[in-house]
Amino acid sequence: MTTHRIRRRFVVHGSVQGVGFRWAASAEAERLGVAGSVRNRFDGTVEAEVEGTADAVDAMAGWLAHGPPSARVDRVDRDEVEPRGEQGFRIA
Repeated sequence: MTTHRIRRRFVVHGSVQGVGFRWAASAEAERLGVAGSVRNRFDGTVEAEVEGTADAVDAMAGWLAHGPPSARVDRVDRDEVEPRGEQGFRIA
């Protein structure tokens, strides 16, 4: 099992605000043991930065691709960003 950490930024497009997306993402991040944050953006998207092992970040990416049952995800953009050694996950 690797302890090498990666960090990715995801921008989730679709019907993702006002549907509990951030709260559900925070719960999933805690379950997976990843760090970072999630926030609503002014353009109606949700942005998440996720840091952890590659397997955990990939699992979170898979969850973000569909979100909670009340959301409709049309597309997820992703970028690699530099890990920060962040601990915990927060709703911004």
